[in-house]
Parts: sequence; C-alpha cells; structure tokens
Amino acid sequence: MVFIKEYLGEKRKMEKKKVNDPLYKSFQHAFDGIIAAIGAERNMLIHIGVMCLVIVCGFIFDITVTEWVVCFAMFGLVISSELINTAIEMAIDICSPGLNPKAKFCKDVSAGAVLFNAVISVIVGLIIFIPYIL
Repeated sequence: MVFIKEYLGEKRKMEKKKVNDPLYKSFQHAFDGIIAAIGAERNMLIHIGVMCLVIVCGFIFDITVTEWVVCFAMFGLVISSELINTAIEMAIDICSPGLNPKAKFCKDVSAGAVLFNAVISVIVGLIIFIPYIL
C-alpha cells in the first residue's frame, strides 16, 4: 500500500495530456499503471506467480503451440481483469470513501469477475496439463 501512496502522492508529477504528445507517452503511462498495480495488489503478485509457474510447466511438458496460445489468452484474461478490478476499486475509494452498500456491491462484483476468470483459467490449465502429468 505504501507503493500506491507514493504513486498517487506529490512525488508523482501529474502531466496534462497534450494532443501532440508522442505515442510512447501513452505506453509509458500504461506500463506505469501495470507496475503500480503489481506493487499495490497482493492478488496481482499471486496471478503473476501462477503465470510464471505455468510457463515453466509449459516448457517442462513441451506443450503444443495451440496450448501456449490458450495459456497466454488465459494469462491476459486474468491479469487484465485484475487490472480493471484494481482501477474500479480505486475509483470507488475516491468517490465513496465511507461505508456504502452500493460501493461494496461494485467492489464485490468486480472482484467476483476476477475470481470467475481465475477459476476458469485453472480449469483450462488442468485440461491442458493433466494429460501430460498422467
């Protein structure tokens, strides 16, 4: 949480977007967001750890190109949904700092979306890797 406070605090220079900003600036902001989410969210570290484990297992079991594509699609689905969930939670914290049942509902639903994607990814991973293990 300290990392996110530094990211959002006065140490971070806010820049106004200009129409003629170079394209790389957009990528820089996107990478900043990914790094900030990794630093702020424990679950993001878990997802990345599992992703690395699956990549190692993919090399060990020499999975097919199609299986690699499916694995990377699942990585993208879970990681991107966690990024969106993090953004939703932060926006809700800004808009509704107190206890609010509707804010809780929004946070729970976005977290549920991540959980759903993660569970589906685990099932897909089991379908891919169980035949290699057995």
